[in-house]
Amino acid sequence: MVHYIIVITLLALGLAPHCLSSKTVGGGYLYPQFYDHSCPKAQEIVRNVVAKAVAKEPRMAASLLRLHFHDCFVKGCDASILLDSSGSIISEKRSNPNRNSARGFEVIDEIKAVMEKECPHTVSCADIVALAARDSTVLTGGPSWEVPLGRRDARGASLSGSNNNIPAPNNTFQTILTKFKLQGLDIVDLVALSGSHTIGNSRCTSFRQRPYNQSGNGQPDNTLDQSYASQLRRNCPRSGGDQNLFFLDFVSPIKFDNSYFKNLLANKGLLNSDQVLFTKNGESRELVKTYAYNQ
Repeated sequence: MVHYIIVITLLALGLAPHCLSSKTVGGGYLYPQFYDHSCPKAQEIVRNVVAKAVAKEPRMAASLLRLHFHDCFVKGCDASILLDSSGSIISEKRSNPNRNSARGFEVIDEIKAVMEKECPHTVSCADIVALAARDSTVLTGGPSWEVPLGRRDARGASLSGSNNNIPAPNNTFQTILTKFKLQGLDIVDLVALSGSHTIGNSRCTSFRQRPYNQSGNGQPDNTLDQSYASQLRRNCPRSGGDQNLFFLDFVSPIKFDNSYFKNLLANKGLLNSDQVLFTKNGESRELVKTYAYNQ
């Protein structure tokens, strides 16, 4: 899985053209040693703050990983998701995928504060978000990878990009694949990166249609395991309870492993966007099996 998870960190190559807070960022390629001389403790600082945050709240690992994903799918991995509304900027935090949902901003703020004391005006927020995603994966038992560094921070945000580019829980398989292809990612990347749903939570409002009214006919999703559907209905009522949380992977919700894929084989994927990887495309189905059978 390592190769495919690395792909998301490489999206920033050529896709993050602006610089807000980093004096040292040039226009060249990203490389892991970017801060070796200008801020040698940069990666250690990120790792320590993330470790403290995840120890306090295990769910934070998934939130930081998701923050990176939602950043990268809008204008590249440029930290545009961190910007608040101001002047001509309409914050991406207000988009449908992020509103009342995106988390971890205070952890990024803490990392940035420590970083500014250690080496002022040197490390970009975009690189901090990318490193925090990697460290969150490692801390929960997942693979590690070298993070290419040297991203530039955005000077602007894109509310429309956030609303339109990020795959939604009830998108069709083809829509999700198209959104990945627009980022230069293929079907293998789609299935591998979806595996990050082995950690974290989702809100009732993101999957309510599945146990109640998937196709608009008042019937549950026929690809949903019936006993699992009953469990979902107990804490996700037909109306109300929008913010009630459910584990994306009920088997090992805070461990980065392949049980997410095993759940899909059993028709126990929480989100429609998860389960369609197994039910709606032959190539995707075989990839799910590959990951399910081999940790």
